[in-house]
Amino acid sequence: MTDDLPPLLAGKRLLITGVLTQASIAYATAEMAQQLGAEVVLTGFGRGMRLTERVAKRLPTEPDVLEMDVTDDAQVAEVVASLGDRWGAVDGLLHAIGFAPASAIGGDFLATPWEDVATAVQISTYSFPALARAFAPLLKAAGGGSYVGLDFDASVAWPSYDWMGVAKAGLEAACRYTARELGPQGTRVNLVAAGPLRTMAAKSIEGFSGFEETWGERAPLGWDITDARPVARVTCSLLGDWMPGVTGEIIHCDGGVHAVA
Repeated sequence: MTDDLPPLLAGKRLLITGVLTQASIAYATAEMAQQLGAEVVLTGFGRGMRLTERVAKRLPTEPDVLEMDVTDDAQVAEVVASLGDRWGAVDGLLHAIGFAPASAIGGDFLATPWEDVATAVQISTYSFPALARAFAPLLKAAGGGSYVGLDFDASVAWPSYDWMGVAKAGLEAACRYTARELGPQGTRVNLVAAGPLRTMAAKSIEGFSGFEETWGERAPLGWDITDARPVARVTCSLLGDWMPGVTGEIIHCDGGVHAVA
């Protein structure tokens, strides 16, 4: 526990997806969650599994890493069963998952074939309610818990973001519907729309430097593209119990760019 962080997540059992490098929002969230008192388990899959296992060793307490490809229902079910045996319940789940094939992102929006669009939507959008369905019993067993996803503002058409932008717009709608479905069992469902950060995902976006310039010029509070901790703070706040009346919401942590014309 660090001196300046209260035990906001003391005793919480959290599953965090999407940890690939130390620059990621998911890593910053896992690190801060542990500092705030949570017990954390990570997921990875495929060739990225080794990356997740390697970076897990750099966390304050090395967590277990379970294999979970969100497009594989059997693997998802195995993780649910594993955490059910381990904890009996899950207090919080972070959905830090997104992917678009090269043809679906980078500036040739109208030329993208449906097969690649379908992949982007399945992984970046559909996986959000799919995981909600799978983990709902474990969240309910924790008294409702919190389900948080990572977003990027989908209210406008960003240069080069293309079908990932469409997938994020779908994610925002999916969040609202998922919040409606899980609300009766007490589960809060929200998204955090982060400003651009130099993550592995950002490196795949042609023209990412344009995002850096936009935020540098427009953010009223300023924005450090190398620091994921401000976003992690928001995410951890949602994963805890301090916002019991907030669900179906998109909380922006972007230095204020979304609010400035």
